[in-house]
Formats: sequence, structure tokens, C-alpha cells
Amino acid sequence: MKSVHPIVLKGLAMLAVIALLAACATIDLETNFVLDELTHNAIMDQNRDKYPDIDPLYINDEVKQLIDSIIRPRDSEEVRVNKLQDLLYEEEHLYVQYSDVKTHTAMEAFYARKGNCLSMMNLYIAMARYVGVDANFQTVDVQPSWDRRGGLLVLSQHINATGQFNFRRRYVVDFTPEITLQQLTSSIVSDLEARSLFFNNLGVEALVEEDRIQALAYFKNALFLDSDSSIVWNNIGAAYSQLGNQEFAEYSYGVAFNNDRRNVSAISNLAKFYRRNGDIGTAEEYEKAIERFNNKNPYYHYMQGTLAVVDNDFETARRAFRKALRLKQFEPDFHFALSRVYIELGDVKRALSFNDSGNEIVAQNDEIYRPSSQKVRIIDKGSILRSSSPGFSIILPTGSRN
Repeated sequence: MKSVHPIVLKGLAMLAVIALLAACATIDLETNFVLDELTHNAIMDQNRDKYPDIDPLYINDEVKQLIDSIIRPRDSEEVRVNKLQDLLYEEEHLYVQYSDVKTHTAMEAFYARKGNCLSMMNLYIAMARYVGVDANFQTVDVQPSWDRRGGLLVLSQHINATGQFNFRRRYVVDFTPEITLQQLTSSIVSDLEARSLFFNNLGVEALVEEDRIQALAYFKNALFLDSDSSIVWNNIGAAYSQLGNQEFAEYSYGVAFNNDRRNVSAISNLAKFYRRNGDIGTAEEYEKAIERFNNKNPYYHYMQGTLAVVDNDFETARRAFRKALRLKQFEPDFHFALSRVYIELGDVKRALSFNDSGNEIVAQNDEIYRPSSQKVRIIDKGSILRSSSPGFSIILPTGSRN
């Protein structure tokens, strides 16, 4: 949705000198991590879902009656999808608004009339399934977004909904403010994984409020639901770190990276962990690994260019965007960024060329999400599904408790 690197589902914004996740790149680092059965079982000590009364996808009769008032029995699936969009987002109906404050169940989002992307996808998917439309959670790789919440740095990523009309025709529903980049990757996740991400988000929000015991309980529930989640392992490490349990914190970060070698949050947290505990050599090794990862990561260079634009340093921005483009040629936002920079540099011919090439890439890839008021897209070809890592991830600041 986010050291503590919580990962949440939604979009925040802040300092971005920290590494950005790339779709395929992994961090070149040997940690010598070894799974330890005793420690592993001590952390994963839960044998049932502790919150069976919380159903993020439940909707009551009031919601069903509202849906029934606009959906007709003869409406096609496409008509139903568009009517649900109107019901959720039009001023004369629910007119739900984006908010990053709290992750809601479907019913909480319905009554609040606001929520982050996971909250609204809970409501949308529940409504769509009620009217017989195929609807699933789908994680989407976007440019990670950071925000400082209290003493934590929270990384937010993104989730939306998708469903099939038939073999070649499907739809995507999104609910976001401005999302600056997508990496042409998406991956359908199960309801169980989405439920895990829901409790992960609740854990991050509790940790931000410094309710560490409740945060740990939510993270453990998320881990019970999805024991391989690198995001949750990182965040439970953050909770243990805040609680002063050095052994469990280090081990959890290690599992997080072992499960996903793209998890820069886990390595950043480990680097801070070793530096705080006086193991400067290991900390520096991990920090250099992050630096190497950044240099190979097109989105890191894109962010460097974006920061240079803010400072009106357009030549530095041009060089950074060029580096990003060399690493990933078919990312349209790199082309558009270079177009804007060349306008500032007075090179109109190159600006137009990059604008044209960016638009051509967009036109050829239906999977590219471009922010707009149109929250439903109908895609008339097969999906391109690859793996991604969504959620809220936490990074503990330097100087925090173990």
C-alpha cells in the first residue's frame, strides 16, 4: 500500500534517494543467510486466522439494494462494469475519494466514501462479484513512492482489479491519484494473498501509531495467510526492531531478502541494523550493494532526473533520463521526460521526437496504465502477466531502537 520499511497498498510521496524497485533486477549480494527452524517457528507461531470476523470483501444488504437499483438483469458484463464505475465515482452516486490515511474493508470504504487503492478494490471486487462479474485483485508495478510517517519511512505500491469477459477480452479497474510510472507488469493475486496484504497494511498503520504490539499481531496474521510474503517478513522485522528483539528483527529481514532478492527495503533495513550494532563492515557491504542496484535500475536514474528538474538543473536531468532510457528503452515515461527536458533546453526537434516515440509505445501497449478520469479500461487482447511486489514496506530510520 510501506530500519522500518513498511509496504502499503496505495501511493505516497517523499524522499526518493532510496533505491527504487525494478521489475527484473535483483540485488547483487550474498548474505550467508541460513533458515533456522527454531527461530522461524517462533516468529510464525500462529496456527489459525486470528481475525475471522474481519472480512474485507463483505457487503451488507444496504449495498446490495443500492447495486440492484442500477443493475438490470439483461445488462451485459461490460455494461455492469461501467455502471459500477458510475456508482462508485460519479458525484450523483457514492462519489468516493482517494485517501491514504487508512486501509478499509469494503463496508468501511462504503460508509467513509474514501480509501486507498486496496480499500476501494475491496469494495469494487465485492460489488462486481455480487452482480456476477469476474473480478480479481491485481498487483501493478509502479514507481515506488515514499512518505515519512512519524518515525518511519513508508514505501507504497499499487493494486487494482481485473476480470475476464471472455478468452480475449477483459477489463481493468483502477482507483488512484497521479501514478507517475508503470513498468508494464501486472500479476493477479489470490483473495488469500490480498487478505494478507490487508492485514499487512493494518500492521503498518498500527506501527505508525506506535502501537507495536497490535502491529506485530496484524503482521503475524498476514504472515499466517501468506508465509512467503517478502513484504510481510520485512515489516515484521521492523516491528521486532521497534520492540527491541534484535535476533528476530535480523532474521526476519534475512527471510524477506531470501524470498525476494529485489527487496531493497530488507537490505536497507539490514544495513541500518548492522550499522547501529557496530558491524560497520557488513553495513558498508550492504550499502554498496544498494548503490550497485541503483546504478543498474532505470527508475533510480529517472528519479534522479526528476529531482534535477525540480532544481531546474535540466542538463543533469537530461543525462539521468538518458541513463534510464539506455537501461529500459520501452518505458514511455522516460521518453516523455526527455521531451520535457529538451523543451527546457530549447531543442524543440528532439523534444517532438521523444514525445512521438513515447506516444507510439503507449499506443502499442494496452497494458500501460495512464492516469486519467477513466477508471475502467477494456483490453481486447491477451494479458501480459509478470511478477511484482506490492504492499506497504517499512524502513526504520537510523538511530531508532534495534
